[in-house]
Amino acid sequence: MKYQRIQDLRIDHDLRQQDVADILCCQRNVYRRYECGEREIPVWALITLSEYYHVSIDYLLGITDNKIPYSPRKKVKR
Repeated sequence: MKYQRIQDLRIDHDLRQQDVADILCCQRNVYRRYECGEREIPVWALITLSEYYHVSIDYLLGITDNKIPYSPRKKVKR
């Protein structure tokens, strides 16, 4: 599966693959593999990218076209 949206967001923000790799604290080649779908993106990386770009993880994965992230969950008292 190619993750076109993370590539599109990177380009829209005028970032290089190395810039995003630095944000994720990984090597550029690892990020390149995420972007082209050669390697699955770990959950922690999806969270980091969604926070950086201010979009929902569902948007990054192509599940929805709605970029708006969800509101943080309220903590439930036990």
